[in-house]
Parts: sequence; C-alpha cells; structure tokens
Amino acid sequence: MTDRGDVAVLLRAWRERLQPAAVGFPTGQRRTTGLRREEVALLAGVSVDYLVRLEQGRAARPSAQVVASLARVLQLSDLERDQLHLAAGLPAPLPSAVPTHIPASVQRLLARLPDVAIGVWTAHWTLLTANAAWRSLLGEMDPGLNLLVAEFAGTAPQVVWSDGDHERHERALVSDLRTALIRYPDDPSARAVLAQLLADDRFARLWAEGTVTEHRVHAKTFRHPLVGEVTLDCDVFTVTGTDLRIVTYTAEPETEDASRFDLIRTLGAAEVSSGRSG
Repeated sequence: MTDRGDVAVLLRAWRERLQPAAVGFPTGQRRTTGLRREEVALLAGVSVDYLVRLEQGRAARPSAQVVASLARVLQLSDLERDQLHLAAGLPAPLPSAVPTHIPASVQRLLARLPDVAIGVWTAHWTLLTANAAWRSLLGEMDPGLNLLVAEFAGTAPQVVWSDGDHERHERALVSDLRTALIRYPDDPSARAVLAQLLADDRFARLWAEGTVTEHRVHAKTFRHPLVGEVTLDCDVFTVTGTDLRIVTYTAEPETEDASRFDLIRTLGAAEVSSGRSG
C-alpha cells in the first residue's frame, strides 16, 4: 500500500520551493514562501479543496492526469515526476511513451515571454499548454487537442495559405506523426491518433505516400475575428531530449502586423472566443 503521507510531504515541499516569478505571478507581499495553494490549484486545473486534501493526506489516490498536471505546474525534474507517480501508487511514465513532461526551462519561457505567442506540443502534435498571447491569437485550445485531427477535420486555426503551402504543411504533420510512431511504437496515444485519422481519405492518401517533409520557417497569415488578417513569423523548435515541439509566433517590430498583434494580446482570449462564436 502506498503511504499517502509521501504524496502530501512531496507536494508541500515542492510547492513551497517554487518561486511565483517562475510561473509568471507577481512576488508582492507573501506570508509563506513559494506558491500558494490557490495558485497551484488554478494552474493545475484542480479545486483548492482537493489540493488541500492531497497535501493533508486525506484524498483518495489521484489520477495519472492530475499527477502529471501537478508535476508540470510544480516544474519537477523527470526523476521527481517519476517519484510523485510512484508515491501516488501509479507507474512512472515509460521511456517508450511519447514525452509529455514540460521542463522547467520551457515553462519559464511561457511565463517570461508575454509578447510571444507560444504553444507546447508533443512529438505527435498534441497540445500540452500555451501562454496567454497564444490564446489571444488563436482562442482557447484545450490541452489534449491534436493538431493533425483538427487539421484534417477542418477545425484548425484559420490560416491564409499561399499556393502549395497548405499541402506542404499537411505533409509535414503526417511525416511528424510517422516519426513519432517509429520512435514510440508502443505509445497508445499516438496509435489512437493514427487510427482516427486513417478514416479520413485525404490523410490516408498522404500517409500511404510515405513522404518525409520538414516544417519550414515561414510567416503565417491568420484571419482574426477582431482585427482581420495578421501576418506573423512562425518558428518551430524541438526541446532536446524530450521531442517536445515549441511553436512561436512573433511580429516584425514597428509594422502594422505588430500593432495588430499588440491589440490582440490586449483584447485577450475571452474576446477572441466570443468573436468566433458570435
């Protein structure tokens, strides 16, 4: 039987060591060191009451999803993440699984680059998290959304594509999925994405071709519901040792697009979502 006190001790210790600035919160006047329970609960998507019960050893075994979310919010190392899983009576993530743990250094990028739209994705393009600028630009995206599924279902963000660029983009996504399945052949989430997509004729055709394509560094023009078209530079980075993909959108300074992007970030994601639903 797992000692629930292990989870309680670990969560309290790791919460108290994490500085507010590391997750984008102001330091201000604080009676305790580290993050408040309310802040951890907000970032992890759990109730404050549940987090209190976890820290007091009174909660039932947390789910793997909750443990993974807490590990991300508390910016644990891979070894600490594994220890939290084991303390909660859960198996540690297998090396053969698609990595989903976001290193602390990447989380600092999200917190400290508010002028850059940043989304963090797995090797098979499932969204893990995004910052406020990303949500303002593209609207709310639930963690767990898969970009390939959205692309071939026609629900991906609206981009004004040049001739041939859209198909090259789709071919690159398909190529990325194949690479993820080669590297992580036993990962159930990657196989589930493939099984879902093979029912789509366009995806099945590109998959059967087996073309290997890389993403190009280029600009994308989005149709934003509140400011119209805005063109931003798109860059895709891979985090060494994790296969995580960091996608960033930036505007060239002192341009009309930069002014529109500033307005987009000021308006926020709530305005974007209501504009798209209206």
